[in-house]
Amino acid sequence: MRKLLAALTVTAAGLALTAAPAAAATPTLRFHSTQYDSPGKDTRSNTSLNQEWIALVNTGSTAVNLNGWKIVDKSATYTIGNVTIAGKGGVLYLHTGKGTNTARHLYWGRGNYVWNNTGDTAVLKTKAGRTHDTCAWKQKSGRTRVAC
Repeated sequence: MRKLLAALTVTAAGLALTAAPAAAATPTLRFHSTQYDSPGKDTRSNTSLNQEWIALVNTGSTAVNLNGWKIVDKSATYTIGNVTIAGKGGVLYLHTGKGTNTARHLYWGRGNYVWNNTGDTAVLKTKAGRTHDTCAWKQKSGRTRVAC
Protein backbone atom coordinates (compact mmCIF):
# COMPACT_ATOMS: atom_id res chain seq x y z
CA MET A 1 0.00 0.00 0.00
CA ARG A 2 2.86 2.41 0.79
CA LYS A 3 4.46 1.67 -2.60
CA LEU A 4 1.16 2.39 -4.37
CA LEU A 5 0.69 5.64 -2.41
CA ALA A 6 4.28 6.71 -3.21
CA ALA A 7 3.73 5.94 -6.90
CA LEU A 8 0.52 7.98 -6.95
CA THR A 9 2.28 10.91 -5.25
CA VAL A 10 5.13 10.86 -7.79
CA THR A 11 2.67 10.56 -10.66
CA ALA A 12 0.57 13.44 -9.35
CA ALA A 13 3.68 15.57 -8.89
CA GLY A 14 4.80 14.68 -12.40
CA LEU A 15 1.42 15.71 -13.82
CA ALA A 16 1.56 19.01 -11.97
CA LEU A 17 4.99 19.75 -13.45
CA THR A 18 4.01 18.91 -17.00
CA ALA A 19 0.77 20.88 -16.75
CA ALA A 20 2.55 24.13 -15.75
CA PRO A 21 2.49 26.75 -18.53
CA ALA A 22 5.72 27.17 -20.47
CA ALA A 23 7.58 30.47 -20.22
CA ALA A 24 7.48 32.70 -23.29
CA ALA A 25 10.44 31.87 -25.48
CA THR A 26 12.74 34.56 -26.84
CA PRO A 27 12.35 34.67 -30.62
CA THR A 28 15.36 33.29 -32.46
CA LEU A 29 15.13 36.19 -34.96
CA ARG A 30 15.13 39.42 -32.98
CA PHE A 31 16.62 42.86 -32.59
CA HIS A 32 20.15 42.65 -31.24
CA SER A 33 21.28 46.24 -30.65
CA THR A 34 21.09 49.77 -31.97
CA GLN A 35 23.41 52.71 -32.25
CA TYR A 36 20.63 55.27 -32.05
CA ASP A 37 22.92 58.32 -31.86
CA SER A 38 25.85 58.35 -34.25
CA PRO A 39 29.06 59.24 -32.41
CA GLY A 40 30.21 62.85 -32.63
CA LYS A 41 28.28 65.80 -33.96
CA ASP A 42 25.08 65.12 -35.92
CA THR A 43 26.07 66.63 -39.27
CA ARG A 44 23.70 64.63 -41.49
CA SER A 45 26.68 63.62 -43.61
CA ASN A 46 26.32 60.16 -45.11
CA THR A 47 29.12 58.92 -42.84
CA SER A 48 27.29 60.21 -39.76
CA LEU A 49 23.94 58.82 -40.96
CA ASN A 50 25.47 55.37 -41.50
CA GLN A 51 26.86 55.34 -37.97
CA GLU A 52 23.22 55.25 -36.85
CA TRP A 53 22.03 51.65 -37.25
CA ILE A 54 19.88 48.89 -35.84
CA ALA A 55 20.87 45.21 -35.92
CA LEU A 56 18.97 41.92 -36.11
CA VAL A 57 20.36 38.59 -34.91
CA ASN A 58 19.25 35.05 -35.75
CA THR A 59 20.15 32.67 -32.93
CA GLY A 60 18.19 29.81 -34.48
CA SER A 61 19.82 27.03 -36.47
CA THR A 62 17.97 27.85 -39.71
CA ALA A 63 18.57 30.81 -42.01
CA VAL A 64 15.56 33.15 -42.42
CA ASN A 65 14.59 34.94 -45.63
CA LEU A 66 13.39 38.44 -44.70
CA ASN A 67 11.84 39.40 -48.04
CA GLY A 68 8.89 41.69 -47.26
CA TRP A 69 9.63 42.04 -43.52
CA LYS A 70 9.66 45.60 -42.18
CA ILE A 71 11.58 47.61 -39.61
CA VAL A 72 9.25 50.33 -38.41
CA ASP A 73 9.72 53.60 -36.56
CA LYS A 74 6.84 55.97 -35.88
CA SER A 75 8.15 58.26 -38.65
CA ALA A 76 9.54 55.80 -41.22
CA THR A 77 9.34 52.21 -42.48
CA TYR A 78 12.04 50.16 -44.17
CA THR A 79 10.88 47.14 -46.19
CA ILE A 80 13.55 44.48 -46.46
CA GLY A 81 14.19 43.00 -49.89
CA ASN A 82 15.27 39.48 -50.78
CA VAL A 83 17.82 39.11 -47.97
CA THR A 84 18.56 36.01 -45.91
CA ILE A 85 20.02 36.20 -42.41
CA ALA A 86 22.19 33.23 -41.55
CA GLY A 87 21.35 30.97 -38.64
CA LYS A 88 23.48 30.37 -35.54
CA GLY A 89 24.30 34.00 -34.77
CA GLY A 90 23.89 35.64 -38.17
CA VAL A 91 23.70 39.44 -37.81
CA LEU A 92 22.19 42.00 -40.19
CA TYR A 93 22.68 45.78 -39.82
CA LEU A 94 20.33 48.43 -41.21
CA HIS A 95 22.18 51.75 -41.58
CA THR A 96 20.23 55.00 -41.93
CA GLY A 97 22.20 56.59 -44.81
CA LYS A 98 23.07 55.58 -48.36
CA GLY A 99 25.29 52.69 -49.39
CA THR A 100 25.44 49.44 -51.31
CA ASN A 101 23.52 46.59 -49.70
CA THR A 102 25.47 43.45 -48.84
CA ALA A 103 24.58 40.18 -47.12
CA ARG A 104 25.24 41.78 -43.68
CA HIS A 105 24.65 45.52 -44.24
CA LEU A 106 21.52 47.20 -45.58
CA TYR A 107 21.14 50.93 -46.22
CA TRP A 108 17.89 52.88 -45.71
CA GLY A 109 18.99 55.68 -48.07
CA ARG A 110 17.67 58.48 -45.86
CA GLY A 111 19.04 62.00 -45.62
CA ASN A 112 17.97 62.46 -42.00
CA TYR A 113 18.29 60.44 -38.80
CA VAL A 114 15.57 57.90 -37.94
CA TRP A 115 16.10 56.96 -34.30
CA ASN A 116 15.47 59.58 -31.62
CA ASN A 117 18.36 60.25 -29.25
CA THR A 118 15.94 60.83 -26.37
CA GLY A 119 14.33 57.40 -26.72
CA ASP A 120 12.48 55.44 -29.37
CA THR A 121 10.94 52.10 -30.29
CA ALA A 122 11.77 49.94 -33.30
CA VAL A 123 9.28 47.29 -34.44
CA LEU A 124 10.11 44.25 -36.56
CA LYS A 125 7.09 43.14 -38.60
CA THR A 126 6.70 39.93 -40.57
CA LYS A 127 5.73 39.89 -44.24
CA ALA A 128 2.15 39.30 -43.04
CA GLY A 129 2.32 42.50 -40.95
CA ARG A 130 2.47 40.85 -37.51
CA THR A 131 4.73 42.34 -34.86
CA HIS A 132 7.58 39.86 -34.37
CA ASP A 133 9.85 41.84 -32.01
CA THR A 134 10.37 45.31 -30.58
CA CYS A 135 13.35 47.22 -29.24
CA ALA A 136 12.67 50.22 -27.02
CA TRP A 137 15.16 52.51 -25.31
CA LYS A 138 15.42 55.73 -23.39
CA GLN A 139 18.24 58.24 -23.49
CA LYS A 140 21.31 56.87 -21.75
CA SER A 141 23.74 59.46 -20.41
CA GLY A 142 27.12 59.04 -22.08
CA ARG A 143 25.91 56.23 -24.35
CA THR A 144 24.92 56.12 -28.00
CA ARG A 145 24.36 52.37 -28.29
CA VAL A 146 22.11 49.91 -26.44
CA ALA A 147 21.39 46.20 -26.53
CA CYS A 148 17.84 45.21 -27.32
